[in-house]
Amino acid sequence: MTVRVRRTFEFDVPGERVWEFIADPEKRARPISVVEDFELDAEDGRKATWHVRLPIPVVSSTIAVATEDVTREPPRYVKFVGRSKVMRVTGEHTIEETEDGSRLVNEFSVEGRLPGVERFFKKNLDRELDNLEAALREELGVTA
Repeated sequence: MTVRVRRTFEFDVPGERVWEFIADPEKRARPISVVEDFELDAEDGRKATWHVRLPIPVVSSTIAVATEDVTREPPRYVKFVGRSKVMRVTGEHTIEETEDGSRLVNEFSVEGRLPGVERFFKKNLDRELDNLEAALREELGVTA
């Protein structure tokens, strides 16, 4: 089973400002509560390793998740894939212009490779997107 979630955020700022945040692997990783640490791996800023701690019984240490932006279409779309022994995560962010600013469409899927991974994300992925939205709003200086 794969866990999927789609959320849309509306902003009263131009899409280029949203792009500055969402195209940065560090800014995307920092708000996620299970990411304890991360390292940028490549000079071009497309690869990072997330060190994730999942509160599930079969995992007793952090998990290294190698992430890579596999598609970038500035300033409107970025897709990343994260791979580890425990899970595969895919995230897509699409920025659309609106009359009053911009809209960010977020789509995530998590495929667990150990018992409990998908159950954890089924319960918590929506909250992690709340964290991402809060960080983005803080960066942009806008409220909901």
